[in-house]
This record gives sequence, structure tokens and C-alpha cells, in this order.
Amino acid sequence: MAKSFTGIVTSDKADKTIVVAIENRKNHPVYKKQYTVTKKFIAHDEKSDAAIGDTVRIEETRPISRRKRFTLAEVITRAPITHEEPAPGQSPKEEEAA
Repeated sequence: MAKSFTGIVTSDKADKTIVVAIENRKNHPVYKKQYTVTKKFIAHDEKSDAAIGDTVRIEETRPISRRKRFTLAEVITRAPITHEEPAPGQSPKEEEAA
């Protein structure tokens, strides 16, 4: 049975590749305080379907490249789309030139 993880996409800049951050809470053995451990995995995204901020599930597979050992299984939730509105009286082209 292949390993499967759920995490958040932190980068989708490379072609057909995403970086997924998996967070895990642990207890310190001496101080008994909880802390968060973040591990990043490089995953193959054949259709370039995932975007930054999406919650995805990745599954272990055969080595695809030197660092890619996972593939995108599904996009669980999409990140909210955020965009900036231009100021009143300005067109978007004027805003870029400023």
C-alpha cells in the first residue's frame, strides 16, 4: 500500500510539479510542549491542476525524477481567489504603469 499525505501547495512554479507542505504536531519528550514540524514534498502534477494554497492529497509512486516520488491524487479544496481592484478612476493598464 502506497503512502498518502494531505497538505497545502506552497509552490506551482515548475512545469507539471508542485511543492506540498505537510504539517505535523509533536510533543517534546522533555518539555512536554507541542510544536509543529513542516515537511515539504515535491509531487508530479500531470495536468497542472493545483495552485498555491490548494489543499491536496498526494500518493507515493515510483521515482519520477531525482526528488519527485509523489503524484497528485486529488485536489481536496481550492484556495480562495484573491485579486486587487484598481482604484476608482484608474484603468488596470494605468495601474501597471504607475
